[in-house]
Amino acid sequence: MRKSNTEYPPTLMRQYDEMKSKHPDAILLFRQNDSYEIYRQDAQKAQKILGLDMESREIGGVKTDVVSFKEHSLDMYLPKLVRAGMRVAICEQLEDPKQRKVEKDSKETLSKSTDMPRKKKEKAPEQEQPKAQAKTKSEAKTEAGPEVKVEPKAKAEVKTEQKTEAQQERKPRDPQMVTVNGGKVTHGHAFQGKDSQDWYFTAKIDGVQLKPQKMDPADLAAYQKKEMTVPQLMERYYPTKLMPKVPDMAFSFPNGLAGPDGPLTVNKFNVYKETDQKRDDFGKYKFYAQVGDQKMSTVASRQDLNAYFDRVMTPGDLVTKNFGERLHLKGYYDQFKLPEGIDPKSIRIAKDRNANQYMVTVKTGEDRGSTLRKHISYDDGYSFFKAKTASSEQLAAKYLGTELKTLLAAPAVKAEKSASLKM
Repeated sequence: MRKSNTEYPPTLMRQYDEMKSKHPDAILLFRQNDSYEIYRQDAQKAQKILGLDMESREIGGVKTDVVSFKEHSLDMYLPKLVRAGMRVAICEQLEDPKQRKVEKDSKETLSKSTDMPRKKKEKAPEQEQPKAQAKTKSEAKTEAGPEVKVEPKAKAEVKTEQKTEAQQERKPRDPQMVTVNGGKVTHGHAFQGKDSQDWYFTAKIDGVQLKPQKMDPADLAAYQKKEMTVPQLMERYYPTKLMPKVPDMAFSFPNGLAGPDGPLTVNKFNVYKETDQKRDDFGKYKFYAQVGDQKMSTVASRQDLNAYFDRVMTPGDLVTKNFGERLHLKGYYDQFKLPEGIDPKSIRIAKDRNANQYMVTVKTGEDRGSTLRKHISYDDGYSFFKAKTASSEQLAAKYLGTELKTLLAAPAVKAEKSASLKM
């Protein structure tokens, strides 16, 4: 822990709590001497955005997380917070009224006791020896009064307080959309990254900031032309935020699955980050599942991670999607469907004697030709030949779906060209 010699007023954290209760979704910047400081949960957010060191300081007898930067750096760090989608409130510390009263009374007492014939001898410029000057009671009161009322800093404090009260009276903005779960989407907007040509989209749901997502240039152009709305961008970049949540009880283990030879039980399912530096997937997030006696792991896609953390897919659904091939689950193969216009009799699954592997190919007709021959995995072969949980149509769709769509579209283009030539 880094030590700091900064002295804090005893009411600082009370002021922070009062301001935070008025502006719970804003990061509060408190001016402390020639620096700005950010405390507690605000400090944790700011540390990630600004890349500054976070210190642990004792404030009011309690260890508090603090992030700070010099006052002259405000123009550099404030835009970073705003670009990250944060609301920022700059606050001035208010002096303790009790402390002011004690200081004022001490000045008056000191003025009384020093009203002596030594006035000429001890007279000095006010800036150098303010406490040693001899003042009458009326002069002391006159001097103490304006010091509190017309001090520029005190005026700024009153102005800041009035401003925050005015902001509090503002009506909350209308949501740009409401999710199926009742979440209110606000602050949806696009912004350009600092020192980058990339643009990002972000929004808030019920006041919680979403992680900015890099935008596709076509989406950005459509958004700037008002051809793409915030709800459409939410569907594009935060699809799981808009899906209905599954019941909490679905995450109670064990979960049941329909296996090839009878019911299967999901005893454990979680997410972890690979820490073995020797592995190719080091540093990536992975799913771990224990189904019966089998223990399995695989790299998780971003979409599936979001589905897990947003609670829109059950552990059983995620096991089926990510481990269904290995477990030979019929539910896994149900997602693969052939494009319309393909005759199931044109599908051929046969063993290549030279490669000693099973291959799948589809004949689409004399005018369209045939697809390439694709090798199918051992587990898919087992599901087709032994477990009978996968059909030839499903395997053809899995391995050749994209190619088949291209072949089916090609004749329509040729026919269109030939018709134009005849004309």
